[in-house]
Amino acid sequence: MKVLLFGGTGEGRELAEWMLARGMDATVCVATEYGETLLPQGTQVRVGRLDATEMEAVMADGYTVVVDATHPYAAEVTRNIHAAAEHAGLPCLRLLRQSDGEDGCHKAEDMETAADMLEQLPGNVLLTTGSKELDHFARPGLRERCFPRVLPMADSLARCLELGFPPRNIICMQGPFTREMNVATLRQYHIGTLVTKDTGGYGGFRAKAEAAREAGCTLLVVERPQAETGLTLEEVQGRLLEEEQT
Repeated sequence: MKVLLFGGTGEGRELAEWMLARGMDATVCVATEYGETLLPQGTQVRVGRLDATEMEAVMADGYTVVVDATHPYAAEVTRNIHAAAEHAGLPCLRLLRQSDGEDGCHKAEDMETAADMLEQLPGNVLLTTGSKELDHFARPGLRERCFPRVLPMADSLARCLELGFPPRNIICMQGPFTREMNVATLRQYHIGTLVTKDTGGYGGFRAKAEAAREAGCTLLVVERPQAETGLTLEEVQGRLLEEEQT
């Protein structure tokens, strides 16, 4: 058995560590060098973004099973992985983190809608949606109220500055963040609304939801782009053990 894991998420890293400990022949694909630094030492890694054709070419290098452990909001990447695996004739296991929805919060179907809603909500805004989609919130009158929390990487900071977010508002930090840390941030910056994705347990959703409740601020959740089915980490591990024995 030879496994090709598309990861970069917390559960993907946990699976990579598990496979490494078992001595499985596995390669982990991550989009950035930063993602590589988060993987356990000794992991076979392939760094760089791939389209569907490039993915299929990599899969042809003797791999027997593919695992998609990419982020639940990376819908296009997931489509490409599954299409490439189908063309390559390989089984593809979707490691999907469970939704951890919150009742009593505001919900938006996408980032654009979330930005529209924020224009009707008062106070400062903590953005925990990542740096890639910050352009939706970079509207005059709104961006001055926004505090984007992004990874401590030069390209993330540059993205914030290019979009015109005030430097004093930019928070460059690496998670995971505890409930206590989130509460401190919300209070430090007098946040009225916390914006997050439905990232589940590995994405720290519960810690953010509980912090918003404790700090008395509004929680605005951008819903997942598509409904999909998948396996838990434990289920993927079980399937790989089955593959290993065949």
